[in-house]
Amino acid sequence: MNYINILAATALKKIAANSQYAKNFLQGGELFEFLRVAANRYVIAENAIDCLERVKRLADKGYEIGLEYVGENVTDIAEVRRIVTQYERMIEMMPPRGLGERTELNFDLSNVGLLISRDLATESTANILTRAMQKRVFVTVSMEQATLVSEILGVISRLAPSFPNLGITLQAYLHRTPRDLEHVLDIGCKVRLVKGVYEESPVDALPRSQQLNDRYMALAARLSDAGTARSLATQDPALIKQLIDAGLLANGAELEMLHGVQPQLLRSLRQDGILCRIYCTYGDNWYLHFLHRLAEAPENVIQALADFADPSRITFGSGY
Repeated sequence: MNYINILAATALKKIAANSQYAKNFLQGGELFEFLRVAANRYVIAENAIDCLERVKRLADKGYEIGLEYVGENVTDIAEVRRIVTQYERMIEMMPPRGLGERTELNFDLSNVGLLISRDLATESTANILTRAMQKRVFVTVSMEQATLVSEILGVISRLAPSFPNLGITLQAYLHRTPRDLEHVLDIGCKVRLVKGVYEESPVDALPRSQQLNDRYMALAARLSDAGTARSLATQDPALIKQLIDAGLLANGAELEMLHGVQPQLLRSLRQDGILCRIYCTYGDNWYLHFLHRLAEAPENVIQALADFADPSRITFGSGY
């Protein structure tokens, strides 16, 4: 990524993190309606009924499914309860054994109470896990800013002994992650490995670079050696090739990509026999998710502008 692209990505991430912009977005109106056009490429639906109908079509093609009700940084207890209810409702609506071999729900702990108290986040996550076990559905908790990592791992450590359907996301760019991975392997839950999307200090994290790819590869190799359940989540074609060449997308490892990002690439990999998972988001609080997709690659911004001009370019499931 060249210098101009890095500056553009940084600017988009700052816009995404601006609480006043996010508040204006949630009030609806023209901004919401304008952005929704291009966000439809990445967001499955705004309600659980439409979401399930659509992801079933993806599951029927042979993809594993991950589902996130989008949103984060909730500081109101009533809103936390509403979000937990949304997940419980999704679980109730699912088929008796989920949508595939391993259907997963995903969420940020800041979306289910962590910014209020660790106990509330633990209680909320336990409620979702309990309901999910009844449908043979798994839960992989997302990772967040560096300042929240210890709190998140504390909740996971507390819940993992009671819930075999629990997993955790780790971010390769954080300097602490190799140490955190050893702790998670001791706990014994599934790991979803990502590069990391938040704007962090060099003191805490690596920038996008070959050094980051090398660390990602080392962590993926450690997961493979440990034989743990794992999703290697990346949209980077060069890194995907490295993983394939190193034999790290075998023996039960999943390649996970976000819905709407390079579907043709994921389809070709599935056709080559690689276990593929599509990470799908739904709900109406998709502001942060959408802007992060734009920040990931300059071509995504160009594509969004084209989508604004011609919304018919977006057809659900196209490319998969």
